[in-house]
Amino acid sequence: MAWLVILLLPMLAVVQAIAASVAAVSQLSLQQAIARSYGRAPAIIAGVAIVVISLLTLGADVQAGAEALTLLSGVPFYYFVVPVVLAIGWLLATKSYLKVERLLAWLTLIFLCYVASAVFARPDWNAVLRAIVVPHFEFSRVYLTGAVALLGTTLTSYVYFWESIEVAERRPARSQTRAIQADAVIGMLVAGSSFLFILVATAATLGRQHLPVQTAAEAAAALRPLAGVWDQTLFAIGLLASAAIAIPVIAATNGYVVAQTLGARSGLTSTPREAPLFYGVIFATLALGAALAMLPIPTISLLYWVSVAAGIATPITLALTMLVAQNSATMQGRPISRLLAGAGWTVTTVVALSSFGFIASLFTV
Repeated sequence: MAWLVILLLPMLAVVQAIAASVAAVSQLSLQQAIARSYGRAPAIIAGVAIVVISLLTLGADVQAGAEALTLLSGVPFYYFVVPVVLAIGWLLATKSYLKVERLLAWLTLIFLCYVASAVFARPDWNAVLRAIVVPHFEFSRVYLTGAVALLGTTLTSYVYFWESIEVAERRPARSQTRAIQADAVIGMLVAGSSFLFILVATAATLGRQHLPVQTAAEAAAALRPLAGVWDQTLFAIGLLASAAIAIPVIAATNGYVVAQTLGARSGLTSTPREAPLFYGVIFATLALGAALAMLPIPTISLLYWVSVAAGIATPITLALTMLVAQNSATMQGRPISRLLAGAGWTVTTVVALSSFGFIASLFTV
């Protein structure tokens, strides 16, 4: 599915640019903009879609972070689940997360090692190029499930809703809109490019030997051409950093979505006493995520099926995002351009058709 990964890069960039545009122009997060433009009912629909998928995603990420610590220490992962969520809760409640966010982001650059690992694994680059340039599609349950999982893991709603939250809280001048759009696009293109090399490295190592990937230890083997016996250590550090960034963002996104839907105070610069509903949702999300992380499901399998669920739910929030971005009143007379709107609706259509195709495949023999 290398061609689909390449297609996902501009799709993700488009969605992030639209989310950033809404926040920069309207000075509202996507959730606030939906509620103001169309009332509480659509906002609740969007909120439910985000909160449910975010809870499932957070459970998978908590388990992934705990598994990373297991790779580093050898101690069973379930001993780390509660300490991980308690540490994240403390970081958020004390405003400490805002101080360490950039450091954690730098640690995820370890995943760029997949670029070197992909090269050292010596894949058939002609076959890789052919898979990228020549799309292959089949109406099968396995293929459609993988496609929806890819769409769900990259276009999951909390990512672009969080983008709008961050931009709205900065309250940038309108003159900065283009710069904000460019920043969002570049960030997503870099992340998406790394994802392509992860796919190539995994296919050239585990895929070549037809090995299953269900646990973090098995996934780490894709780094063996570069790191050798240190593959699990290198993978664990990157996985832990990734989880440490994703978990607070997901929990905070749920807090913002619920609080903003109900008109309550929200913001990581507030204290739990100043924004009790906001932090209550955050802590509840972390607690439920910890419970989900304890389920006896292998980490990679859990991440995979959560991505499938996210892919099914994503068209709802994408459609509402597009309606808000083209609402002249909400956008203060400056809705997104026709070109960006066309690209956004194309992305929404692709994701919706993929989801419908997957659902239809469940009822075929």
